[in-house]
Amino acid sequence: MISPLTKTTKALGLLAPAALLALPFATAAPAVASAAAPATYQAALAPMNLSTASGTFMLQLDGNSATITEDVRGAAATFMGAPYPHVQHIHIGGMGVCPGKSADADGDGVVSTTEGAPSYGGIGTTLGVSGDTSPAAGTDVKIAPSGAEFHYSRTITLDAATVASVQGGKAVIVVHGLDPATLSQKAQDAKSDLVPALPLAATSPMLCAPLKVSQMSQVPAGSADTGGGATSGVRDPWLFGLGGMTLLAAGGAFALRRRVSPAKQ
Repeated sequence: MISPLTKTTKALGLLAPAALLALPFATAAPAVASAAAPATYQAALAPMNLSTASGTFMLQLDGNSATITEDVRGAAATFMGAPYPHVQHIHIGGMGVCPGKSADADGDGVVSTTEGAPSYGGIGTTLGVSGDTSPAAGTDVKIAPSGAEFHYSRTITLDAATVASVQGGKAVIVVHGLDPATLSQKAQDAKSDLVPALPLAATSPMLCAPLKVSQMSQVPAGSADTGGGATSGVRDPWLFGLGGMTLLAAGGAFALRRRVSPAKQ
C-alpha cells in the first residue's frame, strides 16, 4: 500500500515551483528602474490569521542591491520533528497594504493567500537563504527560513519591478505558514487555495507588513551575507533529516497535529 506521505511527495513533483503565490496581480517590470539615492526601509511584521508571531524587517536599497536583515519570533515551529519552513517574499503589484479580516470571503476565519492578494499583490522577490530570488523560487522550502525563530540576513539583487514598488511605497513583506492547531475546525479541514494537496494553513499568510522608508540611515549592526548564520542552521535539519522533502510531504502531519492539539474556535 502506498503511504499518504509517498502520495503527497509524488504530488509535489507535479507542481510548478511558482505555483505558490504566482498570482496575476504582479506588475510587469518597467524597462528601467528610476535612479535614487541609497535609502533604508523597514517593516514591523504583524501577525495574521490568529498567528502569535512577530518580527522586524529592514532593507537598505542602493540601486538594485538590497541588504536585508530580519528577525522573526513565535512562528509555527515543527512538523515531523523538523523545523517548519516559512516561505517569504516581497509582494508587489497590489495596493501596498496588508488585508484586514474582511478579506476572508469564505468565512473560515483565515485570509488565504488569494483572498489577500488584491491588497499585497503577487511575488516580486523570493526571500530565500540562498539561490534563486525570483518568483519561480516562491515554493522552494529548501531555501526557506524555518523554525519558531529565525534570523535572516542577505544581500540580493532586486528586479526593476520590485525596486520601483519599494521606492513607491507599494511593497509588502509576507511570511507564510500557519500552525493549523490555532485555526477553527473549518479552516483546519480546508485545502490550500493554491495547492489542493496541501492544508490551507501551509500556504496562508502568517506575518505581513508594508515596507516603508525608515528614519535610520543603515541596517542595524551585523554583517549581511548570502543566507548563512542562523537561517542556514535551521534549514539543514529539514533538508537532511527528511531527505529534502518539501512541505507537501508533511501534509499528513497537519492532520496528526490537529488530532492532538485542540483548535481555537
